[in-house]
Amino acid sequence: MRHVIALDVGGTGMKAALVGLDGALLYEARRATGREHGPDAVVESVLGFARELRAHGQTHFGAAAEAAGVAVPGVVDAERGVAVHCADFGWRNVPLRGLLRHRLGRIPVALGHDVRTGGLAEGRLGAGRGTGRFLFVSLGTGIAGAIGIDDGIETGAGGRAGELGHIVVRPGGPVCGCGRRGCLDALASAAAIGRAWAMASGDPAADAAACAKAVEAGDEMANGVWQAAVDALADGLLTALTVLDPRALIIGGALAEVGETLLAPLRAAVAERITFQKLPTVVPADLGDVAVCLGAGLLARDLLTTAAAV
Repeated sequence: MRHVIALDVGGTGMKAALVGLDGALLYEARRATGREHGPDAVVESVLGFARELRAHGQTHFGAAAEAAGVAVPGVVDAERGVAVHCADFGWRNVPLRGLLRHRLGRIPVALGHDVRTGGLAEGRLGAGRGTGRFLFVSLGTGIAGAIGIDDGIETGAGGRAGELGHIVVRPGGPVCGCGRRGCLDALASAAAIGRAWAMASGDPAADAAACAKAVEAGDEMANGVWQAAVDALADGLLTALTVLDPRALIIGGALAEVGETLLAPLRAAVAERITFQKLPTVVPADLGDVAVCLGAGLLARDLLTTAAAV
């Protein structure tokens, strides 16, 4: 059975699948990244897992995978196939596509950014399907976006399009990991909400999920922390909406799992800020934590489609 490898390399774990050329999921597996052993160990984990997936396909489906799609966090140069920088793993300029091609019998390999790859899946298979223009926003430890145009995702000239987390919304505010102050990441990410709620509640172990539960229980202090984050997020999104004019705003990532506790006040806050802009529909992502893996499969299948068209 003809198939491709789809691999999502996350901060602590990897999700993978063998995907038929018709999009059917034939096999799924997960592994640890082993990042506690250092940057080189993570690279070897990725290569070893990919080789294992290739062997599984040969054994169980009668043929090796014909292409592979791999998504990683950080700054990714998809055109050159290089993981330029990833703080999670300590990577700098890792030629991951070339390394994978060497391990996988020289098959075509696509390397993508994790959030943009998840956005690709949402655009073709999930909440963005049929919209033509959408902005996918992933709210997790950090904040990043994917700009959907028809059936593709805009990567930008240097592979950095969609870095919404570094829009400055509160000049002089908290220090962001990028070195500037007042970025969206530092105010509205799950990590930022967790820090704010831990300080406000006096519980150093408190996180964003705990803050959301307190909001749902009617805690006024939690509601203040939550609304401050929602307001910052709405300010950042207004900038993005003004520039991009999408039909749909798709909210995903771990923070979006609280559902209407986030989406209801966010819709209201965005609507309050709209002047001449057209208000897009604000909807939750459909695909959950498998979006990136599904997107990696699409990247791999696209390689075969492109090759067949040449």
